[in-house]
Amino acid sequence: MECPSYRNIENSNNGGVTGYCDLVKQTKCSGDLGSCKHPEALKKYLSERGLGWKAGERRAQGPKERAIAREFSTDLVSQSIIEYASSLPKAFLTAITFVIVLLVGVLTRLTGPELSSSILYLIPISLVTWFTKRWVGVAMSIVSTLTWFIADATSGATFSHSSLPYWNGIARFGSFFGFACILAALRRLSEDEKESSRTDSLTRVANRKQFIELADMEIKRVQREGGPFTVVYIDLDNFKWVNDRFGHSAGDNLLRLVARTIRGSVREADTVARLGGDEFAILLPGIGPELAEIITERIQRTNSEVMQKHDWPVTFSIGAATFASPPSMVDEVLKTSDDLMYEVKKEGKNNIKHEVFGKDERSSAGGYVLWAGELQECVTPVMPLRAIP
Repeated sequence: MECPSYRNIENSNNGGVTGYCDLVKQTKCSGDLGSCKHPEALKKYLSERGLGWKAGERRAQGPKERAIAREFSTDLVSQSIIEYASSLPKAFLTAITFVIVLLVGVLTRLTGPELSSSILYLIPISLVTWFTKRWVGVAMSIVSTLTWFIADATSGATFSHSSLPYWNGIARFGSFFGFACILAALRRLSEDEKESSRTDSLTRVANRKQFIELADMEIKRVQREGGPFTVVYIDLDNFKWVNDRFGHSAGDNLLRLVARTIRGSVREADTVARLGGDEFAILLPGIGPELAEIITERIQRTNSEVMQKHDWPVTFSIGAATFASPPSMVDEVLKTSDDLMYEVKKEGKNNIKHEVFGKDERSSAGGYVLWAGELQECVTPVMPLRAIP
């Protein structure tokens, strides 16, 4: 099935297929829906509407599309459960698992050694290991082993040798301990993979994927609560000259230095991302027009000083867009700031072009204050002061 021509989801007249196809187009993947999986597109479509796999099947045509809907909407359920468990206080989760172990011990005591309870003890061990820390999982392994040992000892079961209950306890603890350690290692690998999927491997700032996710969250926040935000698009002029003259290793070092300098010029709450090549973007939540001008000027000045220090003829073309009434799509936000940057390129490079879209909210400080000519981060928003010459 080929995607129909692009139309808004709200205007689709075919049971949601057009909306699904629109999201496919946003992932820049074209062609037959059945031969090309689009998990992010389908996840977004289903999750934003609170739909399950049955609704996903109704909105897809053909067996392959229905299989995609079932597979990835099921992932959404699993993800929701994991997110809920992660949101629970660690002490509360540990207490729940302790109660589960006690209940399993009572069951073991009632059924005796004929019915194996290993899998039941692994459930609380898994929960605390994955959602808290490894040492908590090891501690729960000890608790589970002692509970099982006491249940066997008080159940009236007889053994051919008096040392067998102790051997069983050691073997069970070894199994529980090994399971907890392996699960903790898998969790660490999962976290590392998740982090690497959202981080630029060269500069260690956010990559395009994470920037889009955070910008989408900021758009929704502004639509819900109001207030401005700013997106800054930066392109390095003459970067190719550095690569050609000094080699790609020098170019890589330059990109790392630029990313570090930008990161040091903004707040922790701001997002610095490398979109690819020599292009960077910055998301400034809550920043209005006046402060956006101050921040972009500071970024350009500090980076230019660094380039001069290393005798690199690299300058910075910057496009900044402040939104008080943002568009609904992140692509439009990026395109707007990107277009402003290209206008700077056409007009001679090494400059800043900043425009405001929507209501001009000059009074929004966004958590910054100028004190003695320096930009400082504040705990609460304050009224902006102009830079002292």
